[in-house]
Amino acid sequence: MVDTSVSLSGLVLDNPIIPASGTFGYGYEYAELYDINCLGSFSFKGTTREARFGNPTPRIAECPAGMINSVGLQNPGVEKVISEELPKLKECFSKKVIANVGGFSLDEYAETCQMLESQEQVGLLEVNISCPNVHNGGMSFGTDPKMAAEVTKRVKAVTTKPIYIKLSPNVTDIVEIAKACEDAGADGISMINTLLGMRIDLKTKKPIIANKMGGFSGSAILPVALRMVYQVYDAVKIPIIGMGGVSTAKDVIEMMLAGATAVQIGAANLINPFVCKEIIEQLPEEMTKYNINSLSEIIGGAH
Repeated sequence: MVDTSVSLSGLVLDNPIIPASGTFGYGYEYAELYDINCLGSFSFKGTTREARFGNPTPRIAECPAGMINSVGLQNPGVEKVISEELPKLKECFSKKVIANVGGFSLDEYAETCQMLESQEQVGLLEVNISCPNVHNGGMSFGTDPKMAAEVTKRVKAVTTKPIYIKLSPNVTDIVEIAKACEDAGADGISMINTLLGMRIDLKTKKPIIANKMGGFSGSAILPVALRMVYQVYDAVKIPIIGMGGVSTAKDVIEMMLAGATAVQIGAANLINPFVCKEIIEQLPEEMTKYNINSLSEIIGGAH
């Protein structure tokens, strides 16, 4: 019998599979399709202090082996997430969830995390300093090591929950930023967020996305994500949640060999809503095929 369990800063997961923020709503939408308690956990929709309508449409563009999105952190705001979304989620998901937190200032990150501190359902906080789809915030915090460290310090000061900082690949040296977060007290790293991309409509001869550019995700970015996880694993001692282009059980094993303790599935959920369930079902067979008895033993195994 193979062992698929892993541990993230004391949060023990039955398996490493976590649907990524923004691709799984608040969970109960997918619970209509299958029992989502099979998941290790999931990262719910990016949540900000105030409600956000998001970016103008169109905000989705298809690409070969991927997609571009510029949703812009549309969400009802942290108060409604706590009063409405989490109670609905509790009815269909019995495990701890990951709260993904966005922000436009240090104060906003800190206030939102502080409000989520009291929520028993939230097992850890994933602080998104890497969203490429919002102005005056988001990715600007994740491209400067000093700012990344400052956000980490501010949120660590207001919560006892583990803090995982979600990093942007749209930087020259992601290792430097990961180390700055670790030095500032981060409990873990989530990586990578989307790459910055665009498409142009040949008929109108203008960008398809109203925001011109958006986050490029999908299977095409897997090699980039693997490379960055591999590099950061060598540089830090804290756990990594790896993501970026993962869509099969084989991809999960590859990401863990690169250095990920758990693995998030993003764009693949939008193509096949059952993909996480299918990967979980396929993992034992793939583990047996590659002589793996325990997933926790292969973390960083490619180094």
